[in-house]
Amino acid sequence: MVEVLIVVAIMALVASAVAIAALKYYQSAREKTADTNARAVRDAVNAWWILHDSGTCPTMADLISAGVLDAASPRKDPWGTPWRIECSDVAATVVSDGPDRTPGTSDDIRVPPKIG
Repeated sequence: MVEVLIVVAIMALVASAVAIAALKYYQSAREKTADTNARAVRDAVNAWWILHDSGTCPTMADLISAGVLDAASPRKDPWGTPWRIECSDVAATVVSDGPDRTPGTSDDIRVPPKIG
């Protein structure tokens, strides 16, 4: 009976170590997914501008209704926050608030990245 308890304890320790290691890779995968999805949204904004007034900043609904973004595309980032589309003269930036869901922090994901 003691031997079985020792084996179970060892298995629990190994499982805990694997879970901790997997969490690090899971977070990295979410960040890469957010970056990829933000790039797709930005490309859709640029395509939308070809069809519409480039002085207007589209919403996700505009992009989907115009057919430049697939209806199955995620409308939120991997952390459940809606994408923010920020437009200036002829440039669009797609922003995710990142894991902390707070705008303007160091973990925000911006496409293209903020320079400076």
